[in-house]
Amino acid sequence: MSELKSYNGWPASKDPAEIGIKSFKVPGTDLKIRCAEKVAPLLIGLAQEFHETIEPIDEGTLDDWGYCFRMVRGTTDKLSNHSSGTAIDLNAEKHPLGKENTFSKEDAAKCVALAAKYGCKWGGTYKARKDDMHFEIALNPKQTKELIAKLGLAKDE
Repeated sequence: MSELKSYNGWPASKDPAEIGIKSFKVPGTDLKIRCAEKVAPLLIGLAQEFHETIEPIDEGTLDDWGYCFRMVRGTTDKLSNHSSGTAIDLNAEKHPLGKENTFSKEDAAKCVALAAKYGCKWGGTYKARKDDMHFEIALNPKQTKELIAKLGLAKDE
């Protein structure tokens, strides 16, 4: 198993299979997003609810992403949470990195609430460089498993 860790402490790897990266369909859309199997119920649930309550994510440009092995933009020593499959970007072209207030106040509040519901941080709340497209898991594996169960998102084994 990889000893690399992404910025949020989850296992990261250049080999997606090594850390359980798979493609998951976002219900209600034609999209599939690659993310870590252990966090998929949370990230895919968030993406589905974002699509239903904030803005569509499957229209026009394909600008919705998950797993990508890389450093945090602008750094050389911090692996992005995308490297562990524990982060997604939604409607990236509409909400580019570094651009602030790309959502209405009402929709920004919905992003904050969605992130909290699904155990994530929303990039629009970052203190330094804003990242309105970005949602990342903010829980450890035990907390993640507990929240998946609490939200009723666990698959029947």
